[in-house]
Amino acid sequence: MKIALIAGEESGDLLAAELMAALKAHQPGIQFIGMGGPKMQAQGLDTWFDYKTLSVMGFIEVLKHLPALLKLRKNLLKRLVAEKPDLVIGVDAPDFNLGIEKSCKRAGLRTMHFVSPSVWAWREKRAARIAESCEQVLCLFPMEPAIFAKYGVDARYVGHPLADRIAMTPDREAARTALALPDCRQLAILPGSRVSEIDRLLPVFLQGAALLKASIPELHFLIPAANSLCRDRIAHHLQSHPLPDTRILDGHAQSAMIAAEAVLLASGTAALEAMLCKRPMVVAYRISAITYSMVNALGLIKIERFSLPNVLSGQDLVPELIQDRCTPEAIASELQTLLEAKDNTTLMAHFERLHRDLRCDAGDAAASAVLELLAKQ
Repeated sequence: MKIALIAGEESGDLLAAELMAALKAHQPGIQFIGMGGPKMQAQGLDTWFDYKTLSVMGFIEVLKHLPALLKLRKNLLKRLVAEKPDLVIGVDAPDFNLGIEKSCKRAGLRTMHFVSPSVWAWREKRAARIAESCEQVLCLFPMEPAIFAKYGVDARYVGHPLADRIAMTPDREAARTALALPDCRQLAILPGSRVSEIDRLLPVFLQGAALLKASIPELHFLIPAANSLCRDRIAHHLQSHPLPDTRILDGHAQSAMIAAEAVLLASGTAALEAMLCKRPMVVAYRISAITYSMVNALGLIKIERFSLPNVLSGQDLVPELIQDRCTPEAIASELQTLLEAKDNTTLMAHFERLHRDLRCDAGDAAASAVLELLAKQ
């Protein structure tokens, strides 16, 4: 059996590697080909192309790399059609992978997409077009298959791998020791893993943290940087908006969350991770005013809640400060409320229930779905 996998970023590399390990446990002689990173290579991927080619963010960056992306797409498709694998699996990166899958399907190859685009959040009708690209979608969140079903798309919930990796009761003292933190109160600040997000969000985050520091002088701050580029931008903004007792970390975002009393973060997967780490949080996010006006005018976003803890629970578990509400004063006020709370037992019970709902051994569940699909003629 030969399976092609296509991943274009670090998170997809890890997700695909876990799927490969589970598939090998079921089918030891299985062969893997395609595009991925070091974790997939460690599981035996015959790597055709450098997966970092797809790691471009933003419209300008995509335009700059467009010739290379088009060449990659052409060469990848040509090789997939020539190799004729039993199944082509695009792992996340929907803007690239759904097009590849669609072309492969037209060429007579079987296709699957692993990680649903966020149809629950915006542009739900994208779900209808995904059937043109793949036979089945593997979903990380339990509300997603029902959305696809409305459009006649076969989708299967496999759970979220982060829920498998993160302990139900994270060890805060071990995290503090690993980071060599002083014996004082800590707030983790995560403004995003893209430079554009950091530039847009970190100044207001730092201003809010400074107001909070005035009320809680003993508070220290941890800011994890996803890479050297992000670290440089974080340092730049700290020069413009000094915040005493702040430490920039090289990575270690999860440890920072576990070590801290509370987390201030951008909306996205980080909110899910903070929930799994059982940490109170404030979720804040801004996009450009023009973009926000456009998506509202076009009706592309039709959800009441944005952060994953709130979406998954259907309740307002964590504060959301979106767009005009994302101000230094609101950030400081919400964080102070969290840090002064005497009891968060109810919140932690909600977080634990959601953690258990998402813990499905995602790698093995995805492998079972792959093998079941291949068994169908």
